[in-house]
Amino acid sequence: MHPDLWRFAEDLYRRPGVESACLHLQSRGGDICLLLCGAWLGRRGVACSAERADGLRAIAQPWQREVVSVLRQIRQQWRAAAHRDRALTALREQIKQLELAAERELLQRLASASHAWPSDGAEHIHDWLHALAPVNTGANRDALHLLRAAALQP
Repeated sequence: MHPDLWRFAEDLYRRPGVESACLHLQSRGGDICLLLCGAWLGRRGVACSAERADGLRAIAQPWQREVVSVLRQIRQQWRAAAHRDRALTALREQIKQLELAAERELLQRLASASHAWPSDGAEHIHDWLHALAPVNTGANRDALHLLRAAALQP
């Protein structure tokens, strides 16, 4: 288990099915950085509470809204046109790197906010994912289950 949230998130995201599950949850209004942080906290044995989840949301929501989502929207808007324009393709790649840097910054902020929360030695991934996930529909449950199972792997 990585003590560093960014490395944990990178490792988890590369596992089979995790990228698809995350993109599904994101398309349903989920904040992937929050969910990855929740998986990290749960794996570290940090107990979930409404107060802690709300505190993480208070950090993540403005940054997602004002920074990450703006970059993502530009990148997605340029997708079709970039297939026909090499310069736009290069600019789109730079936007993608900025989006990734913004997500990394958010993960660092979330890790800093939660660094003093003690571990009780138990696994709390399920609690964190459900506290931080979008509406719990059947398809979301499957994605959350996959994310939890992947986070539990050594």
